[in-house]
Amino acid sequence: MASLKEVKSRITSVISTQQITKAMKMVAAAKLRKSQERITQMRPYAQKLTQLFQNLSAAAQDDQAWYSQSRSEEKILLVVISSDRGLCGSFNSTIIKAANKLMAEKYATQATNGNVTVLPIGKKAFEYFGKRNFKIVADYWNVFQGLSYDKVALVGEFLIDSYKLGQYDKIEIVYNEFKNVATQILRVEQFLPVPPQKKETKIADTDYIYLPGQEEIVVGLVPKSLKIQLYKSILDSNAAENGARMTAMDKATENAGDLLKELKLTYNRTRQAAITKEILEIVAGAEALKTS
Repeated sequence: MASLKEVKSRITSVISTQQITKAMKMVAAAKLRKSQERITQMRPYAQKLTQLFQNLSAAAQDDQAWYSQSRSEEKILLVVISSDRGLCGSFNSTIIKAANKLMAEKYATQATNGNVTVLPIGKKAFEYFGKRNFKIVADYWNVFQGLSYDKVALVGEFLIDSYKLGQYDKIEIVYNEFKNVATQILRVEQFLPVPPQKKETKIADTDYIYLPGQEEIVVGLVPKSLKIQLYKSILDSNAAENGARMTAMDKATENAGDLLKELKLTYNRTRQAAITKEILEIVAGAEALKTS
């Protein structure tokens, strides 16, 4: 049985840890409210822009639709969106496992030939893939440090230019979509080429009036729509991260409370046993004096 000093030291340590997890939960909750508001406001705009993009794409000429022309999938780029910090449960491990699974199964041939590149967004993905000799694009991992549309637009421009120049034949985004505080949904979305519309998806039959012209509108709308899609994915991941951290810290605080109850019970039992032992020693000593 542990001594009173050891048990008391553990109780102090657990109380200190519980105070930290409580503080981290409160910080995560404050960040979650802000990030949840941002993604909630972004989704309707992104959906409407995507719908407009699909309608215009259906009427675009073949020479204008570079973004939807399929190629032989030889060179692959995976945009892996993680977080900058840990202590958010399985948030980062889920993303990394999904990216590894894609390379091991879907793009096994390309990976064997060294034709799979990872563009990590977030410090955790950057550290993981950077330390394991993966081919990476290491210029944009710190997007979450002062997250803004302008910073994400730079990443979007790189992806669009790289695809246009033929550096990559396919670009996919791996991220966690925010559903609620306790739930994140793993998403693997094709960024380029833009996937064809599903048969059940109905494109609005709208007669647009183009000003200054159809080609100029499509050329300007395509990069904008793709950047917004990327920005939405990053905002989703940011909100999901804060939700995961808040849930993890809440659970850690509860576990610390349960552990404290057990430790205090152990402390009281150990203290009672020590007192009983001292009483027995005193009684034994008194009896020995009587008989001597």
